[in-house]
Amino acid sequence: MASIHPTAIVESGAQLGENVTIGAYTVVRSQVRIGEGTTIGPHCVIEGRTTIGRDNRIFQFNSIGAVPQDKKYAGEPTELHIGDRNMVREFCTFNLGTAQDAGVTRIGNDNWIMAYVHIAHDCQVADRTTLANNTTLGGHVHLGDWVTVGGLTGIHQFVKIGAHVMVGFGSAVSQDVPPFMLVDGNPLAVRGFNIEGLRRRGFDVPRIAAVKQMHKLLYREGKTFQQAREAIEALGREEPHAAGDVALMSAFLAGATRGIAR
Repeated sequence: MASIHPTAIVESGAQLGENVTIGAYTVVRSQVRIGEGTTIGPHCVIEGRTTIGRDNRIFQFNSIGAVPQDKKYAGEPTELHIGDRNMVREFCTFNLGTAQDAGVTRIGNDNWIMAYVHIAHDCQVADRTTLANNTTLGGHVHLGDWVTVGGLTGIHQFVKIGAHVMVGFGSAVSQDVPPFMLVDGNPLAVRGFNIEGLRRRGFDVPRIAAVKQMHKLLYREGKTFQQAREAIEALGREEPHAAGDVALMSAFLAGATRGIAR
């Protein structure tokens, strides 16, 4: 059974799973669905076609599922989907998708989202990301698994950031960032690859060596983008233990649309 504070407003039609907690003065609109074990703190507004999974903790003063900050939005029935076991700190804003994209803003599982983070319409945030305070995602941004973004960072609309990337504090990201890279600054620059993050996630020495070689091929040997892509694909054939990591990099480079960070 859900626990709803007497001052909260839960509209008819809203669906609350077992052991959901709704804090004081929170408003849950009629089209919202919240999964088992999720806690919503005080003074939140959860609205729109928003689906929240199980065992999330959403702190006070959050706006979840408001209409997009997009002048083209005309009331289409778009959605926001949030997965399981996410931590969402204070004063975050997550918006619905738009008809100009897939119509769904998605946030995956096990993400750590700190205060004042904005996730705009149509963003796709994967699993186990860390978004520090005041991270701002423009519309249509894609973040891969295990991405870490430092505080006060802005990410331009349509940018893609690959898995295991570390973005340093106060960066301005306007180009795609390939997987495994370490970047920061304004203008943004690639400083190396995220070796410490990979070690923490259990990458062994041969896999880290292969990532290091991909970084070298992209950024240290003076190759054109196409030459680097071909050399990385060859690396996957030469180093079968790293085939999955090479495939991840190759797929990202093939889908990059804004040029890659240098």
